[in-house]
Amino acid sequence: MLRIENLTLEYGQSRILHQITLSAPVGEVTCVTGTNGVGKTSLLKAIAGRHPFSEGSITLDGASLPSGRAAVAAKAGIGYVPQGREIFPLMTVEENLETGFACLPKSDRRIPDDIYDLFPVLAEMRARRGGDLSGGQQQQLSIARALIARPKVLLLDEPTEGIQPNIIQMIGRTIQLLRDRGDLAIILVEQNFEFAYLNSDHFHIMQRGKITQSLPKAEAEREALLNALAL
Repeated sequence: MLRIENLTLEYGQSRILHQITLSAPVGEVTCVTGTNGVGKTSLLKAIAGRHPFSEGSITLDGASLPSGRAAVAAKAGIGYVPQGREIFPLMTVEENLETGFACLPKSDRRIPDDIYDLFPVLAEMRARRGGDLSGGQQQQLSIARALIARPKVLLLDEPTEGIQPNIIQMIGRTIQLLRDRGDLAIILVEQNFEFAYLNSDHFHIMQRGKITQSLPKAEAEREALLNALAL
């Protein structure tokens, strides 16, 4: 269980997040959604330790995660798939995956077979440079790299952005498979409403740096969600 309580984040004199409180249980996809510029990516960066927060707390299985310490967050079990993918273009697919070893003891530094089972195209292209892959292939590589460290929480920031429809469907199936394994909490930031609605279990709607609505999918009527998002 990831738990965020009263989280506040600032960039200089500007307050971006205001008293954010939410939880992400294992075995569920927790969707954080809203229009552009409401603070969704900033929230994921705070969880991943990429940006310090000024107030509040983040705990994983009851243990507190320090503010602005990405290496500590990663070793604690936070896997981050950033918007834009951030793969290393001059390194091979296999070398990109191996960068995920940094959080693991030497005895565990291998690419599990299930990574290539989830993303068969990466097995075929393991010797190809990351920069030579298509956008959809790079997105698969970014997700696979985050999974190398066997995270407890997987953060996905706009995984469908700029991706062709058939790869979007494949990513959706992968998210469902990872959720159903029952050993991972997933936080999904996504503006593709149909993808988010299909693949999420709980919704948190953000406006102006605040969570304005939180509800499980069972209580989330599609049209009401669309109206809340003003899409």
